[in-house]
Amino acid sequence: MQPSLALDSLNILVVEDDDDIRCFITTVLETDGAIVEAVPSAAEALKILPQLQPDILISDIGMPNEDGYTLIRKIRALKPDMGGKVPAIALTAYGDSESRIRALEAGFQTHVSKPVFPEELVEIVAHLFASCDW
Repeated sequence: MQPSLALDSLNILVVEDDDDIRCFITTVLETDGAIVEAVPSAAEALKILPQLQPDILISDIGMPNEDGYTLIRKIRALKPDMGGKVPAIALTAYGDSESRIRALEAGFQTHVSKPVFPEELVEIVAHLFASCDW
């Protein structure tokens, strides 16, 4: 399969506690040209965010210790030059409208239900990046 490179050179931070899902998302995004840093926890994401300055953040919601809602609230409290304005996608097993509203109110730009198809994930990331006010 020839990559479309829709995400060519985009820096993406993936926060996902499940090893298999984290590997899947990383593979999908890298196949489409992205540069991916993947971490298993919110604490690790907060540690590397200021140096990494990703173009996009993709975070699981249901993680142990600190969930995705808490993570995005902490990120939104940061100054822009520390990563506080990074466009963010909530990735969750909960696809209901209440979960979607909660994710948007917490500070995510969009909400994606698991499982997500590779083409759909690439399209969502590319669309979010294209719609950002830079």
